[in-house]
Amino acid sequence: MDKKLPESMKQLIEEVKGSFSDDRKVQALFENCFSNTYETTMKQREDGTTFVITGDIPAMWLRDSAAQVRPYLLLAEKDQDMADLIEGVIKRQLAYIIHDPYANAFNEEANGKRYHDDKTDMTPLLWERKYEIDSLCYPIQLSYLFWKASGRTSHFNELFLKAVAKIIETWKTEQHHEEMSSYLFERDNCPPQDTLSHDGKGAPVGYTGMTWSGFRPSDDACTYGYLIPANMFAVVALNQLKEIAEKVLEDQHLAQIASDLAHEIDHGIQTYGKVEHPNYGTIYAYETDGLGNHHLMDDANVPSLLSIPYLGYCDPDDPVYQNTRKFILSSDNPYYYEGKVAKGIGSPHTPKHYIWHIALALQGMTAISEDEKTEILDLFKRTDANTDFMHEGFHVDEPEKFTRPWFSWANSMFSEFLLSQCNLYVKGSPLARLNHLS
Repeated sequence: MDKKLPESMKQLIEEVKGSFSDDRKVQALFENCFSNTYETTMKQREDGTTFVITGDIPAMWLRDSAAQVRPYLLLAEKDQDMADLIEGVIKRQLAYIIHDPYANAFNEEANGKRYHDDKTDMTPLLWERKYEIDSLCYPIQLSYLFWKASGRTSHFNELFLKAVAKIIETWKTEQHHEEMSSYLFERDNCPPQDTLSHDGKGAPVGYTGMTWSGFRPSDDACTYGYLIPANMFAVVALNQLKEIAEKVLEDQHLAQIASDLAHEIDHGIQTYGKVEHPNYGTIYAYETDGLGNHHLMDDANVPSLLSIPYLGYCDPDDPVYQNTRKFILSSDNPYYYEGKVAKGIGSPHTPKHYIWHIALALQGMTAISEDEKTEILDLFKRTDANTDFMHEGFHVDEPEKFTRPWFSWANSMFSEFLLSQCNLYVKGSPLARLNHLS
């Protein structure tokens, strides 16, 4: 499946390698990781869309595919073929959302392949139907950033409007999950995190203004239905949609709908999503139910609490974020692990004492101090198990023990971190704005 690299990609690889001319390890890591998504996971189809597998699973996740191609937006600024390829990803994502806004992963064709025979409304096009808020955020964000990077607006068409209408309808419905939602999901003979409780409805929730999620971006079930970082991402995506509606579509009605919904969700986050911690002060919870219960943790998958400045919800120096960051990068976070070789955030999705390269990339990109960024780069160099690729999770004592040798999202996140070290940012992204580059 290996393909010849476009000249724009070769030039950017050489530019970044030149910034690390005295470090062959970093050069090798970037060359391999940056080209991996293009070489091995992207398929341009005759219908003008682009199908993107995650790596070792033959399905397209809405979340993963957007994150996988995000660093290539730097190339789309000047490379029209790359821009066509990314626009093809957006077209396919939007069509998938119109087909079913509750699904997280899709087949290339309606072939009936699926991860498991789950009790939910499946169709032959669906690989898996775990409802996750971020699955609907990422395509809006990618559409927005693609516009900023390439200047194109051709993707803001009837397909976009239909998909956006589905997204808004879904998020409004899930503000009232108990009363209005028909979504159910049950899986038999599986770990508890792979299915929803209460006959597939999930644990009870009260109204907060936030929108409900069945699953986390790890594809693990939420303990409590209001997943705070995913709701934060929804606020960001809705505000990006508002800007698109105002400046491109000239649709004040859509802009107002997006703005109002963003305000409702954000009010819920600020009212129900924060707790007073005895050691860290005011911090954001990972999940809540609007009934007085909170889950204090963070997960390596994005959107995470660690990632919210990267997403654009707040600045890195925001006091509540800094308090939350201190909590989640400590042993008080049940999924923070520290070992002989590495330390960082893992996930209940992988074994204990395994941390994720994705979380390390986010830690580096949201760090305020240069010392922390340097420490993260050093960790990357020491934890690839001499493969020159990133992995899902790896053991903090023995990095040669890792999950998923072919995981494109992790390679792209490392690439984005290293690009940020060279002051190369996607136009319109929060990190670009923070560094006064857009």
